[in-house]
Amino acid sequence: MRDIRVLAVIPAYNEQDNIVSTIEDLRKNAPDIDYVIINDGSRDRTLDICKECGYNYVSLPVNLGLAGAFQTGMRYAYEHGYDYAIQFDADGQHSAAYINTMVEAAERDGANIVIGSRFATTKKPVSARMAGSVLISAMILITSRKRIQDPTSGMRLFDKTMIPLFANELDFGPEPDTISLLMRWGYKVEEIQVEMRERTAGESYLNFTKSVTYMLRMSISILLVQWFRRKK
Repeated sequence: MRDIRVLAVIPAYNEQDNIVSTIEDLRKNAPDIDYVIINDGSRDRTLDICKECGYNYVSLPVNLGLAGAFQTGMRYAYEHGYDYAIQFDADGQHSAAYINTMVEAAERDGANIVIGSRFATTKKPVSARMAGSVLISAMILITSRKRIQDPTSGMRLFDKTMIPLFANELDFGPEPDTISLLMRWGYKVEEIQVEMRERTAGESYLNFTKSVTYMLRMSISILLVQWFRRKK
């Protein structure tokens, strides 16, 4: 594989109990990958730990949410000339062991986005928890005529054509509706099978109420709102 530069963008909100193990996972399983932690206005010791451990980080003075934190990371990737940027959770759910495989898939298949999917080759379980994922997959299929098995996966690799879009466009968030829109515009999205761990500590960006609202908002956006956006 050619000499390429990859950045792991790690949004972190109140992740004092997980951030060290997340970085250790990257150092052990993807030592050739750079990283930047985006401390998203955490109220706990996340920022202190980043300072004490000498981690590479950018600290936001207020909580911007996942979209704002991710865009900050993508601006960092854009300004530093990275070939790929990967969205990587700070809560320990993602495994760095799959990063190089995702990069290899992007290089081999010419994909603009590679999703680390829990269901690329594994059947999606039937449960209330998966109902929202099934709904979003259906909306993407209807609008793009392409199937994404794990649209809510937060482990996504973006190539050099995607980085400036997510870095500079305010309406480009790391969400399924944006992925669906990009697919409809002709960009190539692939999925590869990964395993994810359960969060064991810390505070998620989404609670139950926010999760339900999120699923409904994504479905409406994919089905209706995205049709009014022009190609960048």
